[in-house]
Amino acid sequence: MCGCVIVAPLLIWLALLLPAPAMASALSEQPNTRVELLAETRAPKAGEAFTIGVSMTARPGWHTYWLNPGDAGIETRADWRVPPGVTVSAFRYPVPKTYVVGGIMNHVFDGEAILLADAQVPAGARGALPIEVTLDWLVCDDKLCVPESATLSLPLAVGDGAPDPTVAARFAAARAAQPRPLGTMGSFVADERTVRIKVPVPTEAIARAHFFPLRHDLIDMAAPQALFDADGELVIEMKRAANPGPADSLTSGVLRVERSDGRIAGLEVDLMEGAVPAGQPLAVTRELPAASAFWTALGLAILGGLLLNLMPCVFPILSLKAMSLAKSGQSAAHARTEGLAYTAGVVLVTSALGLAAILIAQAGAGAGWAFQLQDPRVILFLLLLTFAIGLNFAGLYDVNMGAANAGAGLAAKPGATGAFFTGALAAFVATPCTGPFMAGALGAALVLPPAAGLAVFAGLGLGLALPFLAIGFVPALRRRLPRPGPWMLTFRRILAVPMLLTALALAWVLGRQAGAEGLTAGLAAALALGLVLWVLGLRQQQGRGSRLAAGLAVAVALVAPLTLARLPEGSPALAATPTPGKLAAIAFSPEALADARAVGKPVFLYFTADWCVTCKVNERGALASPKVAQAFQAAGVQLMVGDWTRPDPAIARFLAERGRAGIPLYLFYGADGSVEELPQLLTVDRLIELASKGSSKSV
Repeated sequence: MCGCVIVAPLLIWLALLLPAPAMASALSEQPNTRVELLAETRAPKAGEAFTIGVSMTARPGWHTYWLNPGDAGIETRADWRVPPGVTVSAFRYPVPKTYVVGGIMNHVFDGEAILLADAQVPAGARGALPIEVTLDWLVCDDKLCVPESATLSLPLAVGDGAPDPTVAARFAAARAAQPRPLGTMGSFVADERTVRIKVPVPTEAIARAHFFPLRHDLIDMAAPQALFDADGELVIEMKRAANPGPADSLTSGVLRVERSDGRIAGLEVDLMEGAVPAGQPLAVTRELPAASAFWTALGLAILGGLLLNLMPCVFPILSLKAMSLAKSGQSAAHARTEGLAYTAGVVLVTSALGLAAILIAQAGAGAGWAFQLQDPRVILFLLLLTFAIGLNFAGLYDVNMGAANAGAGLAAKPGATGAFFTGALAAFVATPCTGPFMAGALGAALVLPPAAGLAVFAGLGLGLALPFLAIGFVPALRRRLPRPGPWMLTFRRILAVPMLLTALALAWVLGRQAGAEGLTAGLAAALALGLVLWVLGLRQQQGRGSRLAAGLAVAVALVAPLTLARLPEGSPALAATPTPGKLAAIAFSPEALADARAVGKPVFLYFTADWCVTCKVNERGALASPKVAQAFQAAGVQLMVGDWTRPDPAIARFLAERGRAGIPLYLFYGADGSVEELPQLLTVDRLIELASKGSSKSV
């Protein structure tokens, strides 16, 4: 496109040198655009103004440009030829759209756009009042830009100014598409990196918004614009232009607002340099009042934490601890103590991880729940931990040996200490899992005030701890536990299987993150740990001292991850973008999403990661169905995948804008511009229904 944009002005000026056609009409059909000259009255009144419209309709897949065309393009130019004394104002444009292609931002119109201008008729005018204009514009698709030109005329005559009823509806629609004056000043502040503006409009029910500046040199127009709520009013943060123009105390532009009910509004915004508050990200505050958002998020977090107990890496730990409590035969007071200690361990870990996520997010790094799993060193540590627990469950060695083993050994200690560390362990190994109710809750936690957000993360821990807490406090539940017996040893060994499978899955994630060398290092560390634990088990069977072997096992588990280099951000993926089933997918980027939406293509966008259990369940379930692939292909649905296995600032920003702290996230963009967020557990029928609905609508 850039080459077309460079030569386009030369072609336009060459076209201006050509003689105008001898006969001109009010309508012209160009190869890519239909243009028409309109007048609100056929009999303008002397001494008064009337409105002229230029209708420009680009053919499907093509677009024309706004006053500030963006990083490329040219605004429409008009050369008016009118009787002496008649003046014509500059064009007033409808509210534009964004269109990003190849990382270049364009401010455009697709379909019909009616540009309005006011013509002033001098007092005393009489007789014929012909209006003629030569228009020059640029029309583009995603590959090609073409300069076009047309000369249009209208044979008007001075009269009583009566409106022309044949065009009244078109002028009414054209005025409705114009941005309306805000009527009050906003404020802006700029530094070397950002421009922040505050627009005094209520944020309630705002789904999306975009600021189109009149100046070309104010902002990086292709960079995402972050939305915030400051005491119920809209704040937008934008990246400063690489080479900003001279500072100015005033600036203007158009704000495009898309409301949650689908309505679109445009506002003419005038901004004066002044203070702009920080505010909170808009994604949650636009949907719920602060108090309601907190209680809703807390409830969902508790429910999501409760469901985490069913995950393969958590259920074995909870089950063995519950069996241990039943086997001990301790008093009710002791059971309550263990329940409270277990809860304390769970809540402490989830709160600590939540606090880290909140602090990183507030620092602008875009963290989310399970952010630590994007570091291969953490993945390796979890791999070794689950491998060691699996070998313990299988009976290779015993961890009831005091403090020799700082991980599983502490968890296996009897009483409150063991319960506390069991809870901490369960919470830590649960982080790869995201329950179906957790995405919205944890997203709210990152945008609520810090104290409220921390309470939501603590609520997640409370939900995770509820089953064991209930066993500790409800004697009837303890009585319903199976009686101790030899079967417990068999059950313990069976539970080794999901733990070892978890370790295997983490090894796969490690390979995806750190490549073949990282996977080899991880497997070598697991082999070394397994050998040490085998020796430990042999010494225990012989009744010999085992502190040295246990200490060596701890050293392997702690030191091996530190030797693994962290994968640099932006490193290429080990494999291509994951594609479930037979669906053809492209990698997510804000530009790719904008391109698809600009041409009215339905898009199914989802975010995944190799460490996300729920993501993989959906990818091997509903998304792998041949019926879904057939429905998507028939409806022309573009599948787009955001892989968050490794850190990706663009994905982190997108999730934050949607009010999400974790994944999976499933979004369906209809051909009509609608957006629907799907539940985290997908079904084949629902995906087929969306494909059918999305293909039956047009922009």
